[in-house]
Amino acid sequence: MAGGVERGGVDGGVLGGGDVAVPQGHGAGLTPGRPRFVWVFAAVWLFYLGENLSALRAQSGWVRDVGLVALAGFAVLYVFLVARGRAVSGRLPLVWLLLMAMLGLAALQVPGAGFHALTCAVYVGALAMTVLPVWQAVPFCGVLVVSAELLAWLVPGWEDNGYGLAVLLGSAATFGLRLAGERQFRLRAAQQELSVMAVQNERARIAADLHDILGHSLTVVTVKAELAQRLLDIDVEKARKELQDLEALARDALSDVRATAMGMRGISLPGEIAAAREALKAAHVVADLPGAADEVPSRVRELFAWTIREAVTNVVRHSGAGRCEVRLTSSSVEIVDDGPGAGVPASDGQGLLGLQRRAREAGAVLSVGRRADGPGFRVRVEVVS
Repeated sequence: MAGGVERGGVDGGVLGGGDVAVPQGHGAGLTPGRPRFVWVFAAVWLFYLGENLSALRAQSGWVRDVGLVALAGFAVLYVFLVARGRAVSGRLPLVWLLLMAMLGLAALQVPGAGFHALTCAVYVGALAMTVLPVWQAVPFCGVLVVSAELLAWLVPGWEDNGYGLAVLLGSAATFGLRLAGERQFRLRAAQQELSVMAVQNERARIAADLHDILGHSLTVVTVKAELAQRLLDIDVEKARKELQDLEALARDALSDVRATAMGMRGISLPGEIAAAREALKAAHVVADLPGAADEVPSRVRELFAWTIREAVTNVVRHSGAGRCEVRLTSSSVEIVDDGPGAGVPASDGQGLLGLQRRAREAGAVLSVGRRADGPGFRVRVEVVS
């Protein structure tokens, strides 16, 4: 009956409350975040030491006294290791000392409790599988299993109530809990890492979008401000019109920045074509732009819109071109100019990097360089998948 009782207790979880290990220190430790009063649940399993207590109380003299003191000490060490296992698991000499002390206290019960003292091996095996590294815990529990079976078979008068099997089941159950705890710990760590990466990616996205939005808007604002300054002495009404456009551009830019920061930014291809026409006109660049974008699939419209925005901004800012052409098809967009300068600045590659990232995510290829058919610069994005 004793063996059956111990086995039942082990299957339920000798450590009480599922106290399991995670990789820590030397490879063992208790799962973070376990119940604060786990020792209370662990103490419940001391009920299965009742047969030891009954056998010792039936004795007399020093055999009973030593056995009872040893049983109490064993229970105290067991609860201590369950409650403080995480703190001591990285200190292997101390862990081994405590486990050996528990085995010693179990041995002191033998004169009075006889074969019932083998019940203690179940607790020791379960604890060892929790607080020791696996490469030490497995052979140690194997020795306990063999020892429990041999002692019950070799010592005269002892009964084999399945103590070896109880130790095996207890250790296996605890090992299973340990593996589950390790997987949960790694899963939690992976989730935290993914959360950090998501925040970093979102920050990078917002930074890239703000760069593209402000780069375009502020370039147009600068061009119009220069134009308005020149017109003040020539045509006040035209200068006033340019200043009104500046105010509208500034308000639009502010709205775009707010929308981007809130994750609601979205640009349209027709809108960027219209904005490119205004920007090129303000910079006195002849624009050859498509009249419609109906043939462009919806999945690449945003990519093409960003491409036009970035390329036209750089034409206005850096190229010194007199003419700019946007060539749009269902699978590609190409922006070419005839300027002597570079269409993409050498010192500021953030817009180009952002465009490369967007093209890669959309399964497209970005090509940037000098035109092969004449002077000027070319930016091309082509969908390949």
